[in-house]
Amino acid sequence: MLSWVRPFDGNSPVLYYIVELSENNSPWKVHLSNVGPEMTGITVRGLTPARTYQFRVCAVNQVGRGQYSAETSRLMLPEEPPSAPPKNIVASGRTNQSIMVQWQPPPETEHNGVLRGYILRYRLAGLPGEHQQRNITSPEVNYCLVTELIIWTQYEIQVAAYNGAGLGVFSRAVTEYTLQGVPTAPPQNVQMEAVNSTTIQFLWNPPPQQFINGINQGYKLLAWPAEVPEATTVVTIAPDFHGVHHGYITNLKKFTAYFASVLCFTTPGDGPPSTPQLIWTHEDKPGAVGHLSFTEILDTSLKVSWQEPLEKNGIITGYQVSWEVYGRNGSRLTHTLSNTTHEYKIKGLSSLTTYTIDVAAVTTAGAGLATSSTISSGVPPELPGAPSNLVISNISPRSATLQFRPGYDGKTSISRWIVEGQVGAIGDEEEWVSLYEEENEPDAQTLEIPNLTPYTHYRFRMRQVNIVGSSPVSQSSRVIQTLQAPPDVAPTSVTVRTASETSLRLRWVPLPDSQYNGNPESVGYRIKYWRPDLQAPSLTQVINDRLEREFTIEGLEEWTEYELQMQAFNAIGAGPWSVAVRGRTRESVPSAAPENVSAEAVSSTQILLTWASVPEQDQNGLILGYKVLFRAKDLDPEPRSHVVRGNHSQSALLAGLRKFVLYELQVLAFTRIGNGVPSSPLILERTKDDAPGPPVRLVFPEVRLTSVRIVWQPPEEPNGIILGYQIAYRLASSSPNTFTTVEVGATVRQFTATELAPESAYVFRLSAKTRQGWGEPLEATVITTEKRERPAPPRELLVPQAEVTARSLRLQWVPGSDGASPIRYFTVQVRELPRGEWQTYSSSISHEATACAVERLRPFTSYKLRLKATNDIGDSDFSAETDAVTTLQDVPGEPPSFISVTPHTTSSVLIQWRPPRDESLNGLLQGYRIYYRELESEASAATVSKTLKTPSALRAELTAQSSFKTVNSSSTLTTYELTHLKKYRRYEVILTAYNIIGESPASAPVEVFVGEAAPAMAPQNIQVTPLTASQLEVTWDPPPPESQNGNIQGYKVYYWEAESQNETEKMKVLFLPETMVKLKNLTSHTQYLVSISAFNAAGDGPQSDPRQGRTHQAAPGTPSFLAFSEITSTTLNVSWGEPAAANGVLQGYRVVYEPLAPVQGVSKVVTVDVNGNWQRWLKVRDLTKGVTYFFRVQARTIAYGPELQANVTAGPAEGSPGSPRDVLVTKSASELTLQWTEGNAGRTPTTGYVIEARPSDEGLWDMFVKDIPRSATSYSVSLDKLRQGVTYEFRVVAVNQAGYGEPSSPSMAVSTQVETPFYEEWWFLLVMALSSLIVILLVVFALVLHGQNRRYRSCSTGKSISNMEESVTLDNGGFAALELNSRHLNVKNTFSKKNGTRSPPRPSPGGLHYSDEDICNKYNGTVLTESANLKEKSVDASESEGTDSESEDVPPQHSFVNHYMSDPTYYNSWKRRAPGGRAPHRYEAVAGGEAGPHLHTVVTTQSAVFAPAGPGARTPLTGFSSFV
Repeated sequence: MLSWVRPFDGNSPVLYYIVELSENNSPWKVHLSNVGPEMTGITVRGLTPARTYQFRVCAVNQVGRGQYSAETSRLMLPEEPPSAPPKNIVASGRTNQSIMVQWQPPPETEHNGVLRGYILRYRLAGLPGEHQQRNITSPEVNYCLVTELIIWTQYEIQVAAYNGAGLGVFSRAVTEYTLQGVPTAPPQNVQMEAVNSTTIQFLWNPPPQQFINGINQGYKLLAWPAEVPEATTVVTIAPDFHGVHHGYITNLKKFTAYFASVLCFTTPGDGPPSTPQLIWTHEDKPGAVGHLSFTEILDTSLKVSWQEPLEKNGIITGYQVSWEVYGRNGSRLTHTLSNTTHEYKIKGLSSLTTYTIDVAAVTTAGAGLATSSTISSGVPPELPGAPSNLVISNISPRSATLQFRPGYDGKTSISRWIVEGQVGAIGDEEEWVSLYEEENEPDAQTLEIPNLTPYTHYRFRMRQVNIVGSSPVSQSSRVIQTLQAPPDVAPTSVTVRTASETSLRLRWVPLPDSQYNGNPESVGYRIKYWRPDLQAPSLTQVINDRLEREFTIEGLEEWTEYELQMQAFNAIGAGPWSVAVRGRTRESVPSAAPENVSAEAVSSTQILLTWASVPEQDQNGLILGYKVLFRAKDLDPEPRSHVVRGNHSQSALLAGLRKFVLYELQVLAFTRIGNGVPSSPLILERTKDDAPGPPVRLVFPEVRLTSVRIVWQPPEEPNGIILGYQIAYRLASSSPNTFTTVEVGATVRQFTATELAPESAYVFRLSAKTRQGWGEPLEATVITTEKRERPAPPRELLVPQAEVTARSLRLQWVPGSDGASPIRYFTVQVRELPRGEWQTYSSSISHEATACAVERLRPFTSYKLRLKATNDIGDSDFSAETDAVTTLQDVPGEPPSFISVTPHTTSSVLIQWRPPRDESLNGLLQGYRIYYRELESEASAATVSKTLKTPSALRAELTAQSSFKTVNSSSTLTTYELTHLKKYRRYEVILTAYNIIGESPASAPVEVFVGEAAPAMAPQNIQVTPLTASQLEVTWDPPPPESQNGNIQGYKVYYWEAESQNETEKMKVLFLPETMVKLKNLTSHTQYLVSISAFNAAGDGPQSDPRQGRTHQAAPGTPSFLAFSEITSTTLNVSWGEPAAANGVLQGYRVVYEPLAPVQGVSKVVTVDVNGNWQRWLKVRDLTKGVTYFFRVQARTIAYGPELQANVTAGPAEGSPGSPRDVLVTKSASELTLQWTEGNAGRTPTTGYVIEARPSDEGLWDMFVKDIPRSATSYSVSLDKLRQGVTYEFRVVAVNQAGYGEPSSPSMAVSTQVETPFYEEWWFLLVMALSSLIVILLVVFALVLHGQNRRYRSCSTGKSISNMEESVTLDNGGFAALELNSRHLNVKNTFSKKNGTRSPPRPSPGGLHYSDEDICNKYNGTVLTESANLKEKSVDASESEGTDSESEDVPPQHSFVNHYMSDPTYYNSWKRRAPGGRAPHRYEAVAGGEAGPHLHTVVTTQSAVFAPAGPGARTPLTGFSSFV
C-alpha cells in the first residue's frame, strides 16, 4: 500500500498522479500513469516477490508535471514460491533401468526469490498411484538421472523449482520409456522334431509380454551336436504375432544327436534359452567308403578291401560290391555283404581284362555313394607317374586354370589329383603347401584352382593318386602372379579415443600382408566420419601408409559426438567398411561470447549488464556461469572480474565503481575447462556523475602580511565535469559561519586573497562543483606572516609487523617541524628490494595523517619506504628509510603449466608438468596437489560432463608429511606416477601448486584413458637359427604378462648386417601375435643382428638386445675379373679376381678351357681345379699357335658359382717382333752361352728378349729366362744350374709393346754332361779289378798250400740297384732357367732325365686337379684299351703364397723338377707305363710346394693328346716335360 499527502496544486486542479518505481536499483519507470486526483493512497500490484522497490509520485495539472516526491526507502518484498515451472523438460532413456531428465530454470521473473533447487517426481505412465520424488539441492544442476526403474516401462515425469518460500508449480508431465532390456523368460510350450536327416522343426509360443522387456525382435533357434557343444547352429526367425510360432534348422548332420532350444531376443540382446531337448536327425544314405584297395590280383580273381565311410549317416547294415567289364554296362554283377565285412575276393574274372569295381555302404535308407575304381585282372596296380607339361592360363585374382598331361596311371584309374604350390615366397628352399584336391575325375587334364590370394606369386606342382598311392611330384610350373583385387576385409580392432577438444584418435590393427590383395605400395586406409545428429554429408581422411596403426582426426567440433568407419583400399578399389564406432570430443571452453551484451549505468557507482546465452553450437560444454570483465579506462592497468554462477542468470549489477568513470566491459561464459571468448567489441559505459571530492595539493606559495595566494589541483575524484571552484575564508578566531566566499571558473587553479589582517590565522575552505552540486571542501589554515621555512622531514617511520599483509602494509610516522607554515600534504615513496628504483606511491596524503596504508604490493617481497612533507614553502627532505619489510606470502598466482598425463601401465599414469613462474609463486613453494576423478565412460556420450554432480576428486598431496614424494621449489622433480587406477576408465586430472598460505588456481583439467600402455619390456629368449643361405628363423617368447599392458597385437622385427646397420637395417611387422618369423632374401654367409619389440594398441615397447645369427654358405658369385698375360704362341698366364660376393668361405676355383674350333680334328676340354683362395692364376703351356681359346672360371664354396667367360688367342700378337735369327749355343767347361741376331722389328721397337728351353725328347717349351735387355744378343748360364745328363734345346723370343713375337728356330741340342776324371774311366776301373783278382788268387793258393783250411770260402757280391723316380715340378719362382747338377734328390732347379725305360713322374702344380677330355682314342700312336679320357683324381696339397712379381725378382734357385724331388710325399705320385703297354695311362695331377715366399708355377700341357707326333715318337703329357 502506497500513500502520500496532497501537494500544492500550483493554482490549478490536480488532474492525476503518476507513480514510478525502481526495481532492484534499476532505472525509474512509470508503473501507474493515471491515478485519480482524489486518491492519496493506492495498492501497487504486479510486483515481483523477493525484489527491492523504491517509489516516487508526481502530480499533473494543466500546466504540466510537477516535481517528484522524495523517494521512498527501499522495500524488499517477501519471497513466494516460484510461479512458473521449469521449462524445456527433456527426458531420454539412458539404460534399461534409468532415464536422464534435463530442464531449464523457470523464467527469472517467476523465481520469486532465490532458487534453492528442484523436485523431480515420477510414476508409471497411465496408472494412478503415488509419485516418487528426487530432490536436486543445487539450483545450478539442471539434470537428474532417475535410476532403479523397471525395464522397458513408460514413466511420466514432472519437475518443479523451489525457493525459501516453498515449492513452485510442477511442469506438465513428460513421458519416456526406459531402454529395452533382454527378455527374462524363454519361449513357452516348445516342441521340436526331426523332419528328415538334416532338418529339425520347432514349434513354440512367445514368452509372456511382461518378460520380453522390450520390442520383440524375433527368435533364435539353436541346435548343437551332443558331442560338440561349441558347434552351435543358429537360425533367426522373425516374430509372428498370430498363433503358434514355427521354424526350421536345416543342413544339420545326418543321423546325429542334437540338443536344441529356442530363445527370444530384443535389440539389447538375447534372452534365456528354453530347456534343451535331445533330438536325433533321421537316417540317410551313407557316404562313400574309404581307402579302396586291391590285392592278390590274379588272372581270374582279385581281393578288394575298404574301410567304413566317414559319414555313416545311420547304422551301416551292409555293403554292396559290384563289378563289370570296363565300358560294358550290361555285365555288372553285385554282391551284398554284412556290415562287419571289409574285404571281398572277386572270382570268375577274365584275364587281362579291365574291370570297374564299385563298393557302397548300405543303411536302412539305402545304398550310399559308391566308391569306384578300375583295375586290370592279372595286372597288379602300381604307383602312378608324375603329371607333366604344366601350363597355367586364365589367371584371375582368386583362381587360375592348370592344364597338364597326366602321368602313367599305374594300371588303374586315378582317384585324386593334388595341386601343391609355393605361395608368396618362391624358391628351392621354400615349402610347398597343398592348395587343391580334385577327386573322382580320373580323366582330368585341366583343373581350376580356386581360393587363391590376389596379387600373390604362385608356383604349382602336381601329384596324381591311384589306389596304390601318390605319384612323385611333377616338375614345377612357371611362376605366376594372381591379379589384384580390392581388400576383402576391413581393419580390425577399430577403437576411438578422445584426443582433445577438437580431435579424436582412431586406432586399428592394419591388414596383414596376405590380405593386401594388391601392390603393397598402393595400400592405404580411408576414414569416414560424421555427426549422427546432423544430416550433413560425411567427411573422409585418407592414410597412405599401409603400416599406420593410428590417426588423429583434427578440426572437429568441441564436445560433439561423431561416428567413424574405416576401410582399406588398394589400386583396384576399396574393401568393406568396418563396424561404426562412436567417439566424443572433449569438453572445451565456449568458442563464442554471450550475445546481445548491453550495459546501463544505474547510479554513480553501479552499472547493470544484461546478455543472452552463448549459441548452443558454440557452448562446447556445460556453461557453469559467466564472468564480467570491467576496467576503468585509462585508470586500471588490468581488468577485474565479477563471476555470475549458473547459466540461468544473464544479468549482473556491478557495484562499488568509481563515479563518473568510463568503464570497458566484456562478458564471457565459462565451462569446467575454462573461460570462453569475451564479448566483442568492448562495451563502454560511464557511471553517473556525483558531487566531486575535495581538491588536492592545496598550498599557499605566497603569504604576505595582508594577502595570501592559494594554489590547488583538481580533485582526484572529480565524479563529474568540474564546473567551478568556491574559495571561502575567515579569521580563525571569528564565527564559523562568517566566511567570505568567492567562486571561480573550472580552469582556475589559484586565487589571491587580499585585505587580510597581518599576523593573523585564517581558515581557507576550497570545494569543487559538478552538475550534482558542491562537493566536500578541503580546509587549511594559514598565518599572514613572512617568517616561514620548509618543513622538517617526518621522523620515527615505523611499519608494525601486525599491519603487514601479503599485498599491503601500514606506515606510521611522527610529523616534523612545520617551519612556521602548516604542512599541506605528505608524499610516500616505495622501493622494491634488492634493485628496485624509488617509486612515488602517493603525493596527496592528508596533512593531518600520521599513518598511511600502502597497497598494491607484491607478496613475499621486501620493500623500503620513505616520506617527505610539503608546506607552502616547499618539500622537506626525505625521511630516513625504513628497515626492510617483507610482505607476507600469498597463494601462488598461477597453476603448474604444460601438464601432460600419459598412460604408464594399465593401471597407472605418468603426470608431468612445468612449475609456475617464479614471479607468480608468491612465497615458498611447498609442493603440488593432484586432483583426479573417474569420468563416466565415453559410451555415456551425450551427457558425460553433466553426470558429474560434485567434484569429489581424489587427492594425492605431494608433501613431506604424506606418503608421497616431496616436491618443493628447489627440486627438479616435476613428474609423478598415479597408480592403482581402474582399467579402461577415463580420468580427469587437475594440478595446483601450494605454499603455506594455500593453493594456486587449478590448472585446466586433462583427460586420460587408463588401461592402455605400451609394453614395458621386450620379448624374451630370442633365438636366431640359420635355415638356408638366405633365410634365418627367429623365435622368441612374448614379454612377461605383467609387462604387456594389454593385448599384444604384434611384433616388429628389426634386422641388419652386423657391420653396416645404417645401410642394411630393415624392419618386418607381424600384426598377429605369432612368436616365429622367417627372415628371407638375406645375404649368404653373413652375420646378422636381430632385435624385436612388441606392440599393442597403445604403441611400441622397447627393443630387445640384438641377437646374432649367420646365414649358411651358398655358391659364390662370378669372379670379379678374368685377365691374360705373357701370351706366347704356346703359353699364357691366366689370372682372375676374387668374387665380389663370396657367399661363404672360398675353397678354390675351377678353370676350364677349350679351343673354339677343333685343332687337327680334335676338340679338347681341359678342367683344372685350384684348391684354396690364395692362388688366383694359372700358367697354361699347351696352346697351339694362333688358335682362339674359350676360358671359363668358377669360384667354389660349398658349391660352384656361375662362370666368368673370356676368349683369348695364342700368339704371336699382331705387330709383335719377328723371330730372332742365328741362334747358337756354345759350351765351355762351366757354362753354356746362347747367341742370336735380332730379327725383324714389329710395329714398335723391341723392348727385350725371353729364352725358352726344353729337353730334347720333350715336346713342350717352357720360359727359361725373362727380361733380357733389348741390347743383348747373348746370354750365359752356369752348368751348375742345369742337371747333368740332360740334352736341351733353346730358342729366343723378342718382345715389344704389342706382345711376344714369333720364336726363333730351336738351337742345336746341347748336352750338360761334364768330362769325367781318369779314375772314373773304364780302363782304370778294369785294371784295378784284375789286380784285385790276382791278389785274391794268391792268397787262396797260399792257404791251400799250407793245408790249414780245407774249406772254400765263396764270396757273393750283390749289387743294390736303386731305381729312383724323379718328380717333375713347377718351378717355384715363376718361369726360371734350367740347370744341371748331380743326380741327388735335393738338387736345385734342374731338368732331370731318366736313362731308364720309364718316363718320369708327372708333376702337378699346387692345388690343381686335372680332367683331360679327348675325343681321340690314341696316345703316341697306341690304342688305349680301356678309356680315351684322362680321369680326375683329386689330391689336396699345401698352398704357398706370393705373387708373380715376387718370384720374378728372385734368382731361380729351384727348378720345377727339384721342387717335387725335394718333397718325399710326391715320390711315385704318378707313373706312366712304357709305350706299347696295353694298360691305360692314368695320371694324378697334384700340386704342392715348399713353404716359402715363392709362388708355384702352374704348368699344363695337353698338346700331346690332341696333336699326336709321328710313329714311335714320345709325346709329353700336357703341361709337363717328359724325359728319356
